[in-house]
Amino acid sequence: MSDSAGGGESGGVAAGGQDSEADGEPPQQVPPLLCQSELVEQETPEDELPPSAKRSRMREEEQGDGTPTESGSAQGDTSTSAQSQTQDLPLDLDFTQNPSMLTGSWTEYSSFPENYLKGCKWAPDGSCILTNSADNVLRVYNLPPEIYSYSWDSIPEMSPVLRMAEGDTIYDYCWFPKMNSLEPDTCFLASSSRDNPVHVWDAFYGKVRASFRPYNHLDELTAAHSLCFSPDGEQLYCGFEKMVRVFCTERPGRDCEERPTVVKKRGQSGIISCFAFSPCQSVYACGSYSRCAGLYSCQDGALLALLPTRHHGGLTHLLFSPDGNYLYTGGRKDPEILCWDLRDPGKVVFSLKRNVATNQRIYFDLDQSGRHLLSGDTEGAVSVWDTQTAPPDGNEELLQPQIRFQAHWDCTNGISVHPFMPILATSSGQRQFPWPTDSEGEGDSASDATLQQEVRQDNALTLWWAG
Repeated sequence: MSDSAGGGESGGVAAGGQDSEADGEPPQQVPPLLCQSELVEQETPEDELPPSAKRSRMREEEQGDGTPTESGSAQGDTSTSAQSQTQDLPLDLDFTQNPSMLTGSWTEYSSFPENYLKGCKWAPDGSCILTNSADNVLRVYNLPPEIYSYSWDSIPEMSPVLRMAEGDTIYDYCWFPKMNSLEPDTCFLASSSRDNPVHVWDAFYGKVRASFRPYNHLDELTAAHSLCFSPDGEQLYCGFEKMVRVFCTERPGRDCEERPTVVKKRGQSGIISCFAFSPCQSVYACGSYSRCAGLYSCQDGALLALLPTRHHGGLTHLLFSPDGNYLYTGGRKDPEILCWDLRDPGKVVFSLKRNVATNQRIYFDLDQSGRHLLSGDTEGAVSVWDTQTAPPDGNEELLQPQIRFQAHWDCTNGISVHPFMPILATSSGQRQFPWPTDSEGEGDSASDATLQQEVRQDNALTLWWAG
């Protein structure tokens, strides 16, 4: 039997919620940029292009294959104007200089006191970006169409096209991995919040499509602390204390497979706080607040390896390299990101230093090639490491960043690399604690401290050009 949240209808996630009437028109979906080999020439005067684009075009022409192009067929009536202005954008990331800021969203997070962000994630097709914030609202932003036409001087501040409010603190959220804005049935995301079931949201209308209801051994509804879709999108993995529950995406409800991470007092203890799936093998990794990571088989959840406890704090983020040979792990209140060689489990190849002074989850991300790893820190800076500069003999060492630039005045907690364009998204903010003041002290000192705290607050989503 299958359940669908909200409407109470049965059916899979992909089919659920499509018959419900929307409050208004669906948000405009900016079409994903085609890969470089599929782009077609467009006649745009070179004088109107920014310097970075001119340099890229000159490099291509020197190689003999760099004719600027225009994308072929239109992909929907709402995106015709943006499609007609598509340029041959340089698709490779360039970190020889600091990225340039394109636009962002600031006003959206100023109406709620201390409405700091909690990460950002590009959609798999690159058409939009998802954010989480302290007001327990998930927001979806379309990629600004001006980016396709190089009209970077006129990009306005971004405004969300969707707002999806959860009932309590949001623990985790993720996109459906097969999401394609040209196929509405695939446009959904999942979120988990305190004392609530896992909700699946329609990314076109912002309505709940379905819900997955995990119950504990006392038959009480329990919230998932982390969640992640399998790469094929057929299963949803949810993390709990010493337990992983696996739901079938097409069967919402309470039916699930339970996979304990501790068996006969052996295994991975603690709350499962994060997931990552290997892109090459049927293996997934679980991180826990007990400061360790485990590798498991996707078929039956069998423990394959338990990595040594090297982190100072509980793990908050995991990431596989594109070839599946390495696993990157990061923790809260932990100054290092560790790179593990999974061909020799337990061996750390190198470590990356970053400033994480709080328990906040600080995300990091890899580009599509796996060469560059990017991470924010508590001081608001973004560091970029070239993983190809690691020592060939595999001796562990501290890898120095290639560049480090100030992205925000407050903590940069989220970073996400666009799937196929040289665009970075960063999110910022953190919980601010009042400065201790002496009630008998001078009033000017207290006001100066308050002003200093207000100046440091920076709750924003920002897009950067790194081409």
